Amino acid sequence: MKSILTILTLLAICSFSYGQKAMTFTEARTQNIMNSAFDSIYKSAIHVDTSLAVFKTNQEEFAASYQKMLQDFGQFLKKDSFIWEKPTRGFNRIYFNKDGGIDYFLFSFRPNQLTVEQEAKFKELLNKFIQDYKLPLSAKTGFAQCSPVVYKP
Repeated sequence: MKSILTILTLLAICSFSYGQKAMTFTEARTQNIMNSAFDSIYKSAIHVDTSLAVFKTNQEEFAASYQKMLQDFGQFLKKDSFIWEKPTRGFNRIYFNKDGGIDYFLFSFRPNQLTVEQEAKFKELLNKFIQDYKLPLSAKTGFAQCSPVVYKP
């Protein structure tokens, strides 16, 4: 029974991976993303214990690429006239395919920082951004990274 559940979960994950998706953590839980089977497919990109990291020897290079991606996204938002009224704190968990493309970009913001309309626009622009964005790194497996983020005006 457990193996059937694992197979069904893997099939669901494969069906989602044909297109990139941006969503809130709440939406991800509803769609059964972020479960143990999912996290077994997307290993930690960097880890305190380097034996558990996808990028064992080039963690600094990955961190710089990840930071640049967040900066590029900030510029993308600015170009599309998305204006932050004040510093806005959030949290991301991003799932990358082995080629460095983004399969899932999960996000959350602290309460009362964005209106429903602002969050919808943010999600719309994020979905556009992740369609073509690729890290300049690849791996033998999918990988994930999470981080807090502060968007500034």
